[in-house]
Amino acid sequence: VTKTEGEQNNKFDFVVTLNSSNNKPVQVNYKTADGTAFGGLDYKITTGEITFAPSETEKTISIEVIGDNIKEGEEFFRVILFNPINAELGQSFGRGIILNDDNELPMPDVGYETPDSYPTLNLVWADEFNGESLNLQDWTYEVGRGSNGWGNNELQYYTAGDNAKVANGFLTIEARKDIQHNFTSTRMKTQDKRTFTYGRIDIRAKMPKGQGIWPAIWMLGNNIPTANWPACGEIDIMEIVGHEPQKTHGTAHWGRDFSQHKYKGNSYSLQKEDFSDRFHVFTIYWELNAIYWYVDDVLFYTLTSNDTAGEPYPFNAPFFFLFNIAVGGNWPKNPDSTTVFPQQMVVDYVRVFQQKE
Repeated sequence: VTKTEGEQNNKFDFVVTLNSSNNKPVQVNYKTADGTAFGGLDYKITTGEITFAPSETEKTISIEVIGDNIKEGEEFFRVILFNPINAELGQSFGRGIILNDDNELPMPDVGYETPDSYPTLNLVWADEFNGESLNLQDWTYEVGRGSNGWGNNELQYYTAGDNAKVANGFLTIEARKDIQHNFTSTRMKTQDKRTFTYGRIDIRAKMPKGQGIWPAIWMLGNNIPTANWPACGEIDIMEIVGHEPQKTHGTAHWGRDFSQHKYKGNSYSLQKEDFSDRFHVFTIYWELNAIYWYVDDVLFYTLTSNDTAGEPYPFNAPFFFLFNIAVGGNWPKNPDSTTVFPQQMVVDYVRVFQQKE
């Protein structure tokens, strides 16, 4: 089905046919699935069942596409058929192609910004997310549930890009409900592709919220395959637990092994809004034996090598980035009836600056 999106919600009607009538009722389940369009953002996530009476050979599945005035490219989603009764599937899916007819910017680009240059610093790497897909020369998707819910009893299944989209100068990571996996999301990293030691790191982003939603922008020591966690070190540039959407946390983790795990950090709270309301810039300034955490150029925490209390200080070594939204886990706890899905973390840019020689 191919139709223009429009500014008002629109029905995409998918016709399902039997190649001949049956003397028994025929049933089949259906569900929507993302392509380049996101459920909840571009169309309404829908599941259901259709039944053909013995004399019927045609049924219609209607999917609601969400209209807007946002300039986007052509997008598509799928309607998947499964669990047929008294019939076999000849074709198991249909595709809905959404044609764009808008001319406006993709979203209100309001909030704090930082410059793309500093007098005493060189820009050594940046991702402005200006293309139409993620640059896999810089990023890798981590896929699956991980060991013990990625070590935190999290609930989501991380997909290989199905929950991430690059368009109109933004990276959007989306956590959503899913029939097969309960919850899906994205976790992406620059391990062995883009690693850094020291510098100013600016990341401009708008956050999701809700009970059980856990967005994070963070770093791990690139030696984690041999040193293991937490000996490799972890730098949490920002984390938010969705039931406190006005508060971000900056934290460092270290320790000789898991039994010796230590961490220190602090939080920064907005006074009259949530981090989901507009863009903010999350920054660390990282130098030999010290890390400084900022929100919108306001310093809120400092860690030095003296703070590890005699334990090895792992933060004078190469680290890589991770961006993700977790669902559930030991810290935020699980979603409940108040949690709205889908939830998006939108990233405008990540920039790494280092001192000029």
